[in-house]
Amino acid sequence: MTFGIFFSAIFWVIFGYISGSCPTGYVLVRTLLGEDIRRFGSGNIGATNVSRVLGKKWGVFTAVFDMMKGGLAVLIAMAFGVENPAILSLIGCAAVIGHDYPIWLGFNGGKGVATTFGVFSCYDFFNPLSALIGGGVWFLVREKTRYVSLASILGLSASALVMPIFMSGRSYYFSAILLSLLAIWRHRENIKRLIAGTENKVEPLLPKIKKYFETKH
Repeated sequence: MTFGIFFSAIFWVIFGYISGSCPTGYVLVRTLLGEDIRRFGSGNIGATNVSRVLGKKWGVFTAVFDMMKGGLAVLIAMAFGVENPAILSLIGCAAVIGHDYPIWLGFNGGKGVATTFGVFSCYDFFNPLSALIGGGVWFLVREKTRYVSLASILGLSASALVMPIFMSGRSYYFSAILLSLLAIWRHRENIKRLIAGTENKVEPLLPKIKKYFETKH
């Protein structure tokens, strides 16, 4: 690796971290309520806790934005000519680490689920198939168990495991495994509550989706 490529990689990894470190949920609650979201609910800045504090629509907005900030970090690097899978994988990992450990919040951020799905979607020059499969697993587990934490862990793990089927480049696969393990680590308190049977459940989505389309007709 030449010095030029090395310093380019450093630049893009820093860019990925900064992109991912934008604390969407924190900014929304601070702007709309003047409060620190970390004082409410689970204390997390992610979409699930935003839904508890601001409502479902803002929770969806947070999830979409968090996905975009991870995916766009990778896509923007591609647009500027970065083609090396190892560098792109590092950028994706940096974006998720930025979300989980943002410098702006004392390195205490979210759990990185939406941001990781966004990164997976844009690996291999925008190949979202593994992320879509993982998203399907997330939805099914969420509906069946009503545990967002369990759905997130299994969804990301499924996405990482099927990634070699759809993508070339070992770097993408290895980074996906690492990011899935990071998500499991970030959910360690949830796992303890799942084992103890004290984890909070959420309402199923299917009845709401059905009701929405019924009102449209």
